[in-house]
Amino acid sequence: MQGPSPGEMVPIVVPIFGMITGIVITGFFVIGPIGRAIGRVLLHLFGVERQGSLPAGDVAQLRAVIEEQADRLDSQARQLAELAERQDFAERLLAQAREKGLPAGGGPA
Repeated sequence: MQGPSPGEMVPIVVPIFGMITGIVITGFFVIGPIGRAIGRVLLHLFGVERQGSLPAGDVAQLRAVIEEQADRLDSQARQLAELAERQDFAERLLAQAREKGLPAGGGPA
């Protein structure tokens, strides 16, 4: 019993050799310097690059500024709540004055 002739093996060997060659070339391309360069370009285009990040001292200063602004915002929120309470009180006094038939204010006429 004799195996296939070399002419019959060509249609099988050529695609297999092509696939192996393609896999090896793709591996070198992705892992090699060209692949790394393409990766850096993609990271730069999509804004993921970290080379422009802030130093630790600047981050600490920014956190201090944010905390200061948060304290100021809390203070202003308290002042606003106090003003709202005063307005409600004044509106209640005016409503009571209207119910009793008193003049709306403004002092002696």
